[in-house]
Amino acid sequence: MHGGEAAGIAFQLGPIPITHAIVVTWGIMVTLACFSWVVTSRLRRDPGSLQTAVEGVVGAIEESISSVLPGHVERVFPFIATIWIFIVLANLIGLMPGIDAPTGDLSVAAALAVLVFLSVHYFGMSIEGFIPYLRHYVAPSPVLLPFHIIGEISRTLTLAVRLFGNMMSLEMAALLVLLVAGFLVPVPLLLLHIVEALIQAYIFGMLALVYLAGAIQTQALRSPSDKG
Repeated sequence: MHGGEAAGIAFQLGPIPITHAIVVTWGIMVTLACFSWVVTSRLRRDPGSLQTAVEGVVGAIEESISSVLPGHVERVFPFIATIWIFIVLANLIGLMPGIDAPTGDLSVAAALAVLVFLSVHYFGMSIEGFIPYLRHYVAPSPVLLPFHIIGEISRTLTLAVRLFGNMMSLEMAALLVLLVAGFLVPVPLLLLHIVEALIQAYIFGMLALVYLAGAIQTQALRSPSDKG
């Protein structure tokens, strides 16, 4: 909840300025990589509490993907699950004193949106085929090509601005409440931040999933075994 420092420079890497948001982002990625290694290296048939919790999260994400892309859960799961988990942690880390949520930085939100943009085309081409995928941009008429391109660009911008705007406004609102009311209402404020952070992560992930389904088009409605 320190929006004023979100765009600050942490240090210089030669001529390249490294912001606090980048440092926190890489910290989250390293933490997730280490956590994944620890969990997967200790899998047991009789799971403990940690493994049970992780399996519950995995199951919930698989169920959400299956409701939108029933035939391609295994293929898109790594990407969608990573996006969801990363954004949840990135949103919630703003609760820690002295750390800003990196998703409240436009550069990080834009990078996530561009990642979704590229993944949509990657999965679309790899599942539908290069030519069939590109053909839908000129269907039913080549006149619609510019509108398809504008739509792709605008939804990517919207995805980035929505996440950035909501997280930045959430932190600013929390800061204003603390300035006005002091620390008399910390618990409701924390609960609001947690709920909003989870909602924004869910919305971003679901939109990414819907965009993937749109790229895969009708093949998303049937399993690969039905394509014979």
